[in-house]
Amino acid sequence: MTKLLLSLHVLAAVLAIGPVAVAASMFPPALRRAHSAADAASDAASDTAEALSHLRLLHRICHVYAIIGIAVPLFGAATAGSLGVLGSGWLIASIALTAAAAVILVVLILPTQETALTTAQGPDAGSVTAVAGRLGMLTGVFNLLWATVTILMIIRPGSTTGA
Repeated sequence: MTKLLLSLHVLAAVLAIGPVAVAASMFPPALRRAHSAADAASDAASDTAEALSHLRLLHRICHVYAIIGIAVPLFGAATAGSLGVLGSGWLIASIALTAAAAVILVVLILPTQETALTTAQGPDAGSVTAVAGRLGMLTGVFNLLWATVTILMIIRPGSTTGA
């Protein structure tokens, strides 16, 4: 049963967190492009619509996969319970980092993306640049937290795999 739970945990992490990490990283440059397309002449209206559609798609990917990502800690907790490592320091650190990443995504990244979807259509290039920069920074922190959790999961103290 432990192998099944571990497999589900890893699959959930790859299939849920990976798309969020990629889509969130693609959002800031797409936001800048959408604003540039909106600033262009009116004959580029189709470019603007396409750029905004791309932004909406990236935001939807982040939102939907964030919900699916709830499976990662659920399978992780079940796996840790079956392995008997619930009190281990590396696991507690991983849980704290996962919680921090979730808060950054749900409280900061997703709402800022929603705001950016309306800002991209506005005339203020300065605010779009600031929002894109802030989203880039938040996404970088989110991805760094997940990279750290991944490293803790692979190279954990007391590992019996010899890796």
